[in-house]
Amino acid sequence: MITANSLPTLVGARVLLRGLTEEDVPSLFEIFSNPEVMRYWSRPPFTAKADAVAYLEEALRGFESKTLFQWGVARRGDNSLIGTCTLWHLDPQNRRAEIGFVLGREHWGHGFMTEGLIALIDFSFAELGLRRLEADVDPENAPSIALLERLGFEYEGFMRERWLVAGEVYDSLFYGLLEREWRDTQGKPMTRYRMRDTQSSERRSE
Repeated sequence: MITANSLPTLVGARVLLRGLTEEDVPSLFEIFSNPEVMRYWSRPPFTAKADAVAYLEEALRGFESKTLFQWGVARRGDNSLIGTCTLWHLDPQNRRAEIGFVLGREHWGHGFMTEGLIALIDFSFAELGLRRLEADVDPENAPSIALLERLGFEYEGFMRERWLVAGEVYDSLFYGLLEREWRDTQGKPMTRYRMRDTQSSERRSE
């Protein structure tokens, strides 16, 4: 039996970042089985519901060990899952983490992930006390690169043949965002989200 976690829920204007639950398995499978969505991911598309169950179990284990914080991105109106946002490679000593995100194909182009990532970045810096966020993105993933740059991430390097997915080798671009840069860019306290505890119940950028 998959148990719930107590990730804080981050509330945006149109989306919630909330803990994933067993009820999200069908939506997770729909999102991660789409080849277009998974084109730049670090694993092949899901082929069975069991893949989505394993993915959820991995997220919950990561939360228990505090090595991975993974939120479902849900619409506020009906709480339906449309994507995920992740903090992973958490390094408390150096106060840094890597972000990952994915959005269901039918929801592209509406600004949902921009809204979700603003909440996640605010939470990472203001509540978790991180000083640096990092992102690893495929050089051909132009929409994700544009999104990261709009949010203030700076290009920091090119990594050759970093990923091996389904027998294919892929390069990576590396981006970084500092807390002081985010604070200066926003020009106001990082409180655009509301946070509440909930008992409800890497990823490459997409």
